[in-house]
Amino acid sequence: MSSAMSEAMPRIAPLAPPYPPEIQAQFDRIMRGAPPLLLFRVMAGHTRAWDKFRAGGLLDPGPLSLRQREIVIDRTCALNRCEYEWGVHVAIFAGPAKLGDEEVCATVQGDANSACWSPAEQALIAGVDALHASATFSDAEFAALSAHYDEAQILEIMLLCGFYRTVSYLANGLRLPLEENAARFPL
Repeated sequence: MSSAMSEAMPRIAPLAPPYPPEIQAQFDRIMRGAPPLLLFRVMAGHTRAWDKFRAGGLLDPGPLSLRQREIVIDRTCALNRCEYEWGVHVAIFAGPAKLGDEEVCATVQGDANSACWSPAEQALIAGVDALHASATFSDAEFAALSAHYDEAQILEIMLLCGFYRTVSYLANGLRLPLEENAARFPL
């Protein structure tokens, strides 16, 4: 995104503080004391959309490790050219997920064969790429995933890809300016 876009207003105006008490309580739960993300402020202005969006959240501890979850999210956002959400996730979760600079860069510029990935992570990246390209897995792609991940993990991978594709549509379609402290795509 250009720097001009990063300073622009989104296409749908976000809520401005002070927030209604119920919304403030939801922001506090989600953000743990940090100011709410612009995406959340836009969505919270529309009750049905906000409720559906929050119901689809997958940031709770699930069957994937934090590292695996973040690889899926970062790769999905990168494939959808969603610098907004990719940057938020890299800034907040790359460190705790133990994703180094080479791995973070590879979520944008690499592929499943990038040397930084373990065999299980290569299968994960290939699976994300397959879902992005064709909305399904070939038998070989599913077998490769199944060699490293159980059924619950494979379902979580598909849910994460779908949810973060939706998040990418929202952030890109709304032309959300980049969050101030978020990471930027590598050049």
